[in-house]
Amino acid sequence: MKLYTFFRSGTSHRLRIALNLKGLAYEQVAVDLRREEHLAQAFQATNPQQFVPVLELDGHRMTQSPAIIEWLEERYPQPPLLPDGASDRAQVRALAAIVGCDVHPVNNRRILEALRHRFRADESAVNDWCGTWIGAGFDAIEAFLAVDRRRGDFCFGNRPTLADVYLVPQIEGARRFKVDMARWPRVQAVDAACGQLEAFRKAAPAAQPDAG
Repeated sequence: MKLYTFFRSGTSHRLRIALNLKGLAYEQVAVDLRREEHLAQAFQATNPQQFVPVLELDGHRMTQSPAIIEWLEERYPQPPLLPDGASDRAQVRALAAIVGCDVHPVNNRRILEALRHRFRADESAVNDWCGTWIGAGFDAIEAFLAVDRRRGDFCFGNRPTLADVYLVPQIEGARRFKVDMARWPRVQAVDAACGQLEAFRKAAPAAQPDAG
C-alpha cells in the first residue's frame, strides 16, 4: 500500500490511524500542502480533486478518507472499527459524522485559505472561525458521551472505533487553532485513552517523516 499524505492533514491523520489499527503496512508519500504540491500537475494525475489522502494498492488509487476507511473495514474486517449491532453502528457513525460532516469540512485548508486571501482574515479571525465550529461539534460529542451509560474509555465501549478515528485528529486540529479544551472533559478523556495506543501514537502528526 502507498499512502499519499500530509502530516498535518486531519483526513490523512484519520486514515493513518485506521491503517494502524488494522495492522496494515503502508509506504508514505509526502505531499506538502504548504508548498502547494497538491496543486501540481503531477499530483492532479494521482487525484483530480487535488486532495490528500490517496491510498494506492495494486495500481488502483482510492480517494476520500470516508470511502477508503469503509473499504478497509470491508477488506480487512478484523479488528473491526464498528460494533456488532445496527443501532450501535449507527451511533458510532453519527459521532464520526459530527467531525467528518459538520466540523472538518468548514475548517479544512482550502476554506481557511479563502478566509485569509479572499476575505482578508488574520490568524486571530481564522482561529475564531475554527474554534466556533470545533466548539459546536465538541459540545455535541461531549453531550452524547455524557448520556451513554455503556461507554468505556473510548467514544463507544472499551475499544477504539470509527468515532475515535475521526475525533482524535480533530482534537489535534483544535489545539493547533488554540481552542481551549477545558470544557470537554469526556472528549479529553477519550483522547488520553487513545494516546495510550501505539496505533494512535504512530499516526500523530509529530511522528510523521514529513513533520517539521
